Amino acid sequence: MAMLGKRRRGRPASGTSGLRQRDPAPGRDISAADDSLVIERLAHDGRGVAHRANGKAVFVDRALPGERLMAAVHRQRKRYDEAHVRELLEASPRRVAPACPHFGQCGGCDLQHLDQAGQRQHKLAVLGEHLAREGLTLPADPAVLAAHGHGYRRRARLGVKVDAQGAIHLGFRTKGSHHLLDIEQCTILVPRLAALLAPLHRQLAALEAPRHVGHIELIDSDAGATLVVRQLREQAGDRVRWQAFADGQGVSLAWWLGRDEAQLEWLSPAPDLHYCVTADGRSLTFGFAPGDFVQVNATVNQQLIDTALAWLAPDAAARILDLYAGVGNLSLALAGRGGEVLGVEGNPAMVERLAANARRNDLVNVEARQADLAQPAAVREVLAWAPSLVLLDPPREGAEAACTQLAASAVPQVLYIACDPATLARDAARLVQGGYRIRRAAVADMFAQTAHLEAMLLFERGG
Repeated sequence: MAMLGKRRRGRPASGTSGLRQRDPAPGRDISAADDSLVIERLAHDGRGVAHRANGKAVFVDRALPGERLMAAVHRQRKRYDEAHVRELLEASPRRVAPACPHFGQCGGCDLQHLDQAGQRQHKLAVLGEHLAREGLTLPADPAVLAAHGHGYRRRARLGVKVDAQGAIHLGFRTKGSHHLLDIEQCTILVPRLAALLAPLHRQLAALEAPRHVGHIELIDSDAGATLVVRQLREQAGDRVRWQAFADGQGVSLAWWLGRDEAQLEWLSPAPDLHYCVTADGRSLTFGFAPGDFVQVNATVNQQLIDTALAWLAPDAAARILDLYAGVGNLSLALAGRGGEVLGVEGNPAMVERLAANARRNDLVNVEARQADLAQPAAVREVLAWAPSLVLLDPPREGAEAACTQLAASAVPQVLYIACDPATLARDAARLVQGGYRIRRAAVADMFAQTAHLEAMLLFERGG
C-alpha cells in the first residue's frame, strides 16, 4: 500500500543538478522518509541502493554511491522500497549537471547525472556481477569501447498522441509510464536529427488529421536524414503536407500506411539508406531499410569492428560463421581477410540484404542463408559447415540454443556480442561448461547516458 502524504521538495544543496522529479501519478499518495540514507552502490538499472536501519533495501532514483540524502518513498514493496531524492545532503564528486532539460522526466537517459567515466565503470561492474552470478570471472583489463556522450544516436522513434483536449504531443515516454513527454530538444540525437524536432512539432499542428499518426521514426544515414511516419489511415491532404515538409526540410520521407498490415510507401524519392565502416583500411558500405537493425552509435560500432578484427585475426583459411548476421556488419568486415564466410539470419528480407551488401562490396566469399536459430536442429545444420570461428550477435533473449550446440562442438573460437548482460552470462556459462574459457572482454558504451550496456566476450577452447 502506498504511504500517505504528499511529496515535499527540499531546497537542493549545491551540486544537486539533475534531481528535478516528475510529478507522482494521479491518485498516488507520496510521503517523505524520516531518516537520511547513504547510497552504497548503483543497481544494474542505475538507481542508488541504500538500506534502512531495519535492513530493508531502498532504491533511490538519480542517487549516486557515497551520497547522503533524505529520500521520499513513492512505492512500498514487501522486500524493498522505491524512492526519490527529497534533499541531497552530501553530493558525490562524480555528480554532474545533466545537459538535457528533460532529464528526470524523460524515460531515456537515466545516467546523465553521473560523469562519463563513472558511467563506464558502472557498466563494467554490471557485466562482472552478471558473470559472477554464473560462477564466471571477467578477464583482467577488459576493454571499454566508447565515444562522446552526446550527439551520437542516429536512430530514434518518437511517439505521437492527441489528448482528450485536442493537444498534440510528440516525444518519448515518461519514466515508468506510457505518457508522452513533449520533446523539442534531445542532446543524444545526432545534430541532423535533433534539428528536426521543433519543425516536426509545427508540422503535426498543421496536419488535417494528426490523430492518424502513430509514431515517427528518425533515421540518419550517410544518405542524409530520413523520416518514416506510421500513418494509420490515408489522408490525401496530409500526404501533400508531408511531401511539402520533406521538400522544405531536405529530408527523405516515407510512411507505413495501414493499421494491421502496414505497407511502406515513399512520399519522396527513395534514398539509398546506407552507412560506411572501415576494415583493414578498406571502406565498406552497408545498405539497409527502415525496420532493419543497425547499431545506433556509428563511432562505437567502428570500434566494435576494429576490436573484433584485432581479437580474431582470421587468416585466408578461416571459415567464419556469423549467426544473427543482420546486414553483415561484422561478417563482411572479417570477409576482407579472405577465407569463407557464412552469414545466417532468420528473416528472409535480412538474408537478401546481407547477400546484397556482400555483392555491393565485391565480397565473393560470402554466402547468406536463412535458418531459425532458436531451433537446435537448425543450429546443428549450420555448424556442420565446420567453421573455425563463430560470431554471435543475438537479440535481447540471447542465443541459448546456439550456445548449447556450440558447447558440444569443436569450434576453436566464439565471439559473442550481446545487448543484454543477463542472457550473455547465462549463455557464457553454457559455453564454459562445454570447455570454453573467456579469453577477452569489452564493454561497448553504445548508449551513453543510459544504464544500457553492450558487451563482447571472446571464448576459446582449451586452457
